[in-house]
Amino acid sequence: MKKSTLLLAALVIAGAAFADEYVPGYYRKDGTYVQGHHRTTPDSNPYNNYSTQGNTNPYTGQQGHVNPYAQPAQPAYPALPTYPAYPRTPVCGIYDGIYACK
Repeated sequence: MKKSTLLLAALVIAGAAFADEYVPGYYRKDGTYVQGHHRTTPDSNPYNNYSTQGNTNPYTGQQGHVNPYAQPAQPAYPALPTYPAYPRTPVCGIYDGIYACK
């Protein structure tokens, strides 16, 4: 009894570690058909995907090719606007009988 419970717990843990799902085929907005396929359950772990180096897709036999250690490219941000080094200071005074700043 104790042995079967332990075996069942090990299977549940192993099943969760290698969980996958089937994505049915669909049409994109541009009319292209994407064929249905199996994929690993989405999560934030880059090491348990079929496409990661060292892994093999059990459905196609294809070896993983993505380097999990590669750093993502940094996005190119637009240049900040440039301003004059010393902004013009307004000169205030009475002009034509009215106090104003120019």
